[in-house]
Amino acid sequence: MNSFGRIFKLTTFGESHGEAIGGVLDGCPSGIRINMEEVQRFMQLRRPGTSSLVSPRKEEDTVRILSGLLPDGTTTGHPIGFIIENKDVRSQDYSSLSQLYRPSHADYTYHHKYGIPPQAGGGRASARETAVRCVGGAIALQMLQQKFGISIFPYICSIGEATLTDQERSELSIERTYSFPSRCPHPEADKRFSHYLLKTATQGDSIGGLVQCIIKGVPIGWGSPLYDKLHARLAYAILSINATKGIEFGDGFALAKKRGSEANDAMDVTNERAVFFKSNHSGGIQGGISTGATISFRVAFKPTPTIGIEQESITVTKERTTIKGKGRHDPCVAIRGVTVVHAMTALVLADEALVSRATAPL
Repeated sequence: MNSFGRIFKLTTFGESHGEAIGGVLDGCPSGIRINMEEVQRFMQLRRPGTSSLVSPRKEEDTVRILSGLLPDGTTTGHPIGFIIENKDVRSQDYSSLSQLYRPSHADYTYHHKYGIPPQAGGGRASARETAVRCVGGAIALQMLQQKFGISIFPYICSIGEATLTDQERSELSIERTYSFPSRCPHPEADKRFSHYLLKTATQGDSIGGLVQCIIKGVPIGWGSPLYDKLHARLAYAILSINATKGIEFGDGFALAKKRGSEANDAMDVTNERAVFFKSNHSGGIQGGISTGATISFRVAFKPTPTIGIEQESITVTKERTTIKGKGRHDPCVAIRGVTVVHAMTALVLADEALVSRATAPL
């Protein structure tokens, strides 16, 4: 599948080392003013080559809109088509890899499924494709902010064994996540995470990470029971991101160790008779439907599989071989993954906003 969404629907195309990548965003309502400068700024947050903590590949990631917007940026209600040119392609870095499978990449499974030998940079399986998602997500964000006042705050909460202290968790400035190279919005934790990551990278290795996402402003009632639960839609979207291996909502797996008396979210009313929850162990979603409380989830990213340490593998002709990674890769894919989580969350919520409107009582 190369398309995502039910009403607010994004279809992506292109490969890592092709001429361009791009997409078509269908279902965006008319009359929304899209600030393309803001879209471009959002793209810079995911763009490689911005610090020593990410891939040094130099891509401008300039978005060229082909359709769907008026000259002043207003949406027409028609499909929004766009492309992003690949400027810094170095396919020669992969010439020695065309006849072998890189460990923990999609080379083997793609070859088995499609009969196409490993492509430079991973081809369609490359994280380069996520730039297209960020365009769709940036447009979705503007719709959510303008029409619903919804804000999304993703950030790094741990890299490898380096994690936030309880004190640091209470001092986070999640609104400033993108001000920090490690994408952890605490100055001391940012320094510690950055040092840990750079040390890992100098050893030729990579490391995994956890992304926390906080969503504020989602009204009560978004999501559907059973097969279209809001957290199921979010999980479907988030786990489609390269290198993601797990997701948990609210207290997540820790709930399996608690009693009901500890895990239940007690309800109360204010003096103005407004309902509120005294806790939020469920992460703002109950029965698959938003409660109106803050929605929270965490995403696990595995280590980048291309590393500078020799590994065992096999060739496409099933001969044993070894491989030592080279080229331009993120030592921790979770850092740039923060922006992709941001984008995919926005796409889910924009779609859910339209679906909820369509299924609202008459």
